[in-house]
Amino acid sequence: MLNLTTHHRTHTCGELSHADINKEVTLCGWVQRVRDKGGMLWIDVRDRYGVIQIVLEESSTEINCMQNAKSLGREYVIKVTGVVKERMSKNPKMKTGDIEIIPTTIEVLNPSQVPPFTIEDNTDGGDNLRMKYRYLDIRRNPVKHNLEFRHNVSHQIRNYMDEQNFVEVETPVLIKSTPEGARDFIVPSRVNPGEFYALPQSPQTFKQLLMVAGLDRYYQIVKCFRDEDLRADRQPEFTQLDCEMSFVTQQDILQTFSGLVKHLFKNIKGIEISEIPLMTYQEAMHSYGSDKPDLRFDMKLVDLTTQLKGKGFLVFDSAEWIGGICAKGCAIYTRKQIDELIEFVKKPQIGAGGLVYVRYNSDGTVKSSVDKFYTEDELKKVTELFKAAPGDLLLILCGKEKHTRKCLNELRLEMGNRLGLRKSDEYKPVWIIDFPLLEWNEEEKRFYAMHHPFTSPKTEDIPLLDSQPEKVRAIAHDLVINGTEIGGGSIRIHQKELQEKIFHVLGFTKEEANEKFGFLMNAFEFGAPPHGGIAFGFDRWVALLCGSETIRDFIAFPKNNAGRDVMIDSPSPLPDVQLKELGISIQKNNT
Repeated sequence: MLNLTTHHRTHTCGELSHADINKEVTLCGWVQRVRDKGGMLWIDVRDRYGVIQIVLEESSTEINCMQNAKSLGREYVIKVTGVVKERMSKNPKMKTGDIEIIPTTIEVLNPSQVPPFTIEDNTDGGDNLRMKYRYLDIRRNPVKHNLEFRHNVSHQIRNYMDEQNFVEVETPVLIKSTPEGARDFIVPSRVNPGEFYALPQSPQTFKQLLMVAGLDRYYQIVKCFRDEDLRADRQPEFTQLDCEMSFVTQQDILQTFSGLVKHLFKNIKGIEISEIPLMTYQEAMHSYGSDKPDLRFDMKLVDLTTQLKGKGFLVFDSAEWIGGICAKGCAIYTRKQIDELIEFVKKPQIGAGGLVYVRYNSDGTVKSSVDKFYTEDELKKVTELFKAAPGDLLLILCGKEKHTRKCLNELRLEMGNRLGLRKSDEYKPVWIIDFPLLEWNEEEKRFYAMHHPFTSPKTEDIPLLDSQPEKVRAIAHDLVINGTEIGGGSIRIHQKELQEKIFHVLGFTKEEANEKFGFLMNAFEFGAPPHGGIAFGFDRWVALLCGSETIRDFIAFPKNNAGRDVMIDSPSPLPDVQLKELGISIQKNNT
């Protein structure tokens, strides 16, 4: 029984059972529904813990109690005192379906307006309406259960981290704006006119400083903020599980957080996860066209450039790279199904110019959409590269290599969906390692850090920083599960000279580096230990473990796809007097 300290109730609506028959109880909750049959009245009362039925019979119920009951509406908050009785007509779908309450008193604690949508599992409210009245939406079981599930995941994380001797430390929310990464959310300082704080995109520099401070193992479940262009499943504020360790190698980090993965799947899902494989960035891009490969199914990319170039088909002959995938058993696809795939790859978000297909028919013959340029023997050699079998369908794209591999990855995932290969109850984690340290920005003609500027290069690649920086690999690691990046981290630079070298390669002057990161560089001069860590997207972890693709469902008060909170109408303008206090002038459009 729940230990209730309030004088209002003795039990919750979900805990009573057959064992409580003939007990007098007091319950509080919201009116789910009222069914009035004249002489009989049934009221379903709901709280966080469940629903229970209250039954009133006109012939035996006190007049005041019956009058109060007849005045009730949906979502009224009530207090009911009565006796637990066995139900004549039991409801096996309800946890409390064997019993009912015969009330002696019903007290209205607060009336309610008629809610704008039904507070039911299957509601009639659309997304926008439910977001506007999110406090009502949370009363529904699916949303409530999602938030309870989120709590359980955080509880299990804290259990594991405590067992591994990590200490939870809070880091500042008002910090300094730094370059690289996404845009910062900026907060003006009233007491320091013309100066600004930034909200943290991550606690990166602070957790490194905690390692310099000797805390050895740190973690935090922390709010982070990025002023990014919004997508369907991206929130401007999100939660990270942020972690850092001292005196460790990359293998130590992978082992520790593979343990966390196993702990969460076992304690949340009841699933045993075996050893998590390692895959290099180069292998992931070569075989899957993505550094976030979905390993629930095979269908690797095959390079066909040598075999298909120079045969007179201008599209292939002029392409930098030609590649494809093998869809098992799909040679029977109709022309309509093929056309759907062509339209799919030509979508703007995919960006392929078209698609060539090769059918390896069940009778052993090979037919394609480019038969006039290739003999059947040439096409059969192509099927051998895929290790295709009769009945398979080969799907081929061409163009710039990097872009084409990306398009093939999207096509691979689409075929995985169509063939039912991306099973929601199957989980295939993988560690991606050996990322490039830097990536070149053609527009700005400079290098950017692929992860962040504090990531350590592999020791054997450090000499390449002067001559071929694009070939330098990072001691970095991402955790990918079912094609979704769940977390990423690295071994950090802990020596001032190497950090200065990286800043130089990234195009910072000494003055710029000192202005932005002088505090960290100074700390490195006071005995910084070797250290590294990882950060996980906590919202995404929760969604994945619950079998959902939408993080918004697991956030109590999320923003919509435009980054707005429609419930409190935020963001919103500030009064002129407040702007003046902050020293901010807004140019108003008078047209």
